[in-house]
Amino acid sequence: MSTAQPTVVVTGALGGVGQWVVDRLAGDYEVVGLDRCLPPGDGPEGASFFEVDLTDQGETSELIASADPDAVVHLAAIPDPTGHAGSRVFTNNTESAYNVLDAAGRAGADVVWASSESAYGFPFADRVLRPEYVPVDESHPLRPEDAYGVSKVAGEAVARATARRHGVSVVSVRPSWVQYPGEYLTGQNREAFDLDELAARSTADPPDGGIGNFWSYVDVRDVASMVEAALDADVSGHEAYLCHADENYLGVDTADLFDALFADAPPCDTEGDESAFTVAKAERDLGWTPEHTWREAADEEVDGPAFG
Repeated sequence: MSTAQPTVVVTGALGGVGQWVVDRLAGDYEVVGLDRCLPPGDGPEGASFFEVDLTDQGETSELIASADPDAVVHLAAIPDPTGHAGSRVFTNNTESAYNVLDAAGRAGADVVWASSESAYGFPFADRVLRPEYVPVDESHPLRPEDAYGVSKVAGEAVARATARRHGVSVVSVRPSWVQYPGEYLTGQNREAFDLDELAARSTADPPDGGIGNFWSYVDVRDVASMVEAALDADVSGHEAYLCHADENYLGVDTADLFDALFADAPPCDTEGDESAFTVAKAERDLGWTPEHTWREAADEEVDGPAFG
């Protein structure tokens, strides 16, 4: 009987999230990391790396086929619509998603890939968009207007097509604003926040101070643990899962925030500072819950991976 470990391909392996995912999976999997460049030093034991342009279908297909993976984790993308032309963001993200997921499907590999809460359209909108209800779940309509959010909706369409065509499972993880232990950026918004000022401002102004994603966040370690949980779970076809911390990063009642933000606030079924996005589906299907909170992790000293 073979005792070989399963193989997982991880794209964006040297990125902020990618390094944590590679580090978590190495040991239980033979990890094949793909990125735009090679790491300057050695990665963790059990991981190998290849340089690739994921918008090149030939390169992508060759490397994934040669790895013969049991699973593929697709994390590579331009992570937001700022700093690039929208056309570049959309083209890069959709082409790479298609190339990676199609190659994974042809290899018979299950897929976990990083979609985004931006698929709903809230984070990068030109105005504050009102959700239909709170907490937002996976069934809430996806209405992005920016190139990044639209690229994630397109990616989820590719995910559904891949699952149908090739009979593999595809999990679309929709993470919130990712934070790193000891380096949380949420504190800047919390220190600048004033509830009375929020109530006085016009909702026609561009979103700022975290309003775009309604003060949500997630620790990178929780993203990595959801990827692992999704790889281990028995998922059929395509499923999407939100990946958020349990609470907002302000420590203010979420219902009060929405009452201040909107004259006609959406129904808000939350208690205290519970997140405006619910991860109940991930808890039910994947057995996953977030473990980290800004109250401890913002100043936590953690030796994270450093091979990127």
